[in-house]
Amino acid sequence: MEAQQILPRFCPKSSLAPSVTIVKQSFSLMCPPLPSSSSYASVQSGAFRAISIARKEVCSSSWRRVCCSSSSGAEPKEGHEVRAQVTVRRKKLAVFVSGGGSNFKSIHEASKRGSLHGDVLVLVTNKSECGGAEYARNNGIPVILFPKAKDESNGLSPSDVVDTLRKFEVDFILLAGYLKLIPAELIRAYEKSILNIHPSLLPAFGGMGYYGMKVHKAVIASGARFSGPTIHFVDEHYDTGRILAQRVVPVLANDTAEELAARVLNEEHQLYVEVVEAVCEERVVWRKDGVPLIQTKENPNEFR
Repeated sequence: MEAQQILPRFCPKSSLAPSVTIVKQSFSLMCPPLPSSSSYASVQSGAFRAISIARKEVCSSSWRRVCCSSSSGAEPKEGHEVRAQVTVRRKKLAVFVSGGGSNFKSIHEASKRGSLHGDVLVLVTNKSECGGAEYARNNGIPVILFPKAKDESNGLSPSDVVDTLRKFEVDFILLAGYLKLIPAELIRAYEKSILNIHPSLLPAFGGMGYYGMKVHKAVIASGARFSGPTIHFVDEHYDTGRILAQRVVPVLANDTAEELAARVLNEEHQLYVEVVEAVCEERVVWRKDGVPLIQTKENPNEFR
């Protein structure tokens, strides 16, 4: 099924994939000469490969020049730090949910208040009446049903959903409580561009069957003293992709699963927004051994 045939079903009144005129635009870097003693060893040695922001064709309304400058406007002196302020294109996001979508709401609210350099263009769900889908419809975000269910006539196949996300020009996919396994077609189409959040410190308490309250009950039953959310890139298996970020919370002696879940969820809402901010600002780099790291905003040679 062609994407052009799919989209009108979700948004019959208007085009949901905004049309942007793409123009040729020069992309210049204006920096005073760096002193010979300046060294960026981790970059020169090839230890990390940063995501490139240089492109021949860019949206003229979304990009501006990259400028390096010292506070005085004069050429930097020996030992003085030179910082580059970079504005990158706003990223287009798709969020996948199966339930209430509280992490989806946190990400969308961060985008609306301007702290997130990206926009949620489409919501994908396997439960058309779930809380996340209702929130999306109330906020003018189109909802797509995936995967196709036996009792639903308008669900999409894996190839259909790939075509539809490409029509929206989606840059990153964010799984936020989506309980279905992501098919290989989607993973190949969005390599290193799909993130998931899991409510335990992976690789512990992950895999098929570990979701929601089941995770917290297992953590408490094990006697673990700490838990917390994990954000990882998605591969073709449950919860086995490369870990990008984690946050630790204590497991208290008399915790119930509900109490631990609330403590972890509070951290989830903060951590996921922070990670998506980094992704949208292109601050994720990959170590030689394939481990992803997040650069700090202040210094690209420091990692959080």
